[in-house]
Amino acid sequence: MALRAAAVAVAAQPSSRSLWRLLSSRSAYPPSAIAAAFAPQAVEPKSSLFVSGLNKRTTSECLLQEFSKFGKVVRTRVMIDREGCSKGYGFVQYATIEEAAKGIKSMNGKFLDGWIIFVEYAKSIPEPTQQSHRYLRQ
Repeated sequence: MALRAAAVAVAAQPSSRSLWRLLSSRSAYPPSAIAAAFAPQAVEPKSSLFVSGLNKRTTSECLLQEFSKFGKVVRTRVMIDREGCSKGYGFVQYATIEEAAKGIKSMNGKFLDGWIIFVEYAKSIPEPTQQSHRYLRQ
C-alpha cells in the first residue's frame, strides 16, 4: 500500500520532461485556424477524374472500357513507374462534367480487376508563386 501511495505521489508531480512537453505542444495559432488550414477543400466539378486504388495490372485500356459505359471518354491514363508497373492511380477525362458526375457515382467504391477503386474529381496543380521560387534558389 505504501508503494502504491509513493507511486501516485511521484506521478502527480510534473517532471521537467512532462512540463517541457506541455509547453512545447502549445501552438501560436488557435485550434480553429489549424483546423481550417487542414480541412478538406471542396473541389470544383470538372470533366477530369482521379481514380485511386487500382490493381497493378490495370491498364489505360481497361479504364477506358469500364468508364466508357457512363459517357464519352476523351482519354485515360494509368500512371506507371520506371519498370512499367502501375503506381495504383490514374486519370479519366470525360467530354462533359455531367458524364464525369455519372462516372463518379457509378464507379466510386466498385471493384475493378479485383480491387476496390475510389473516384473523385481531379484537383488542379497550383501554379508556383514567386515566393516559392525564392526558397528553391537559396
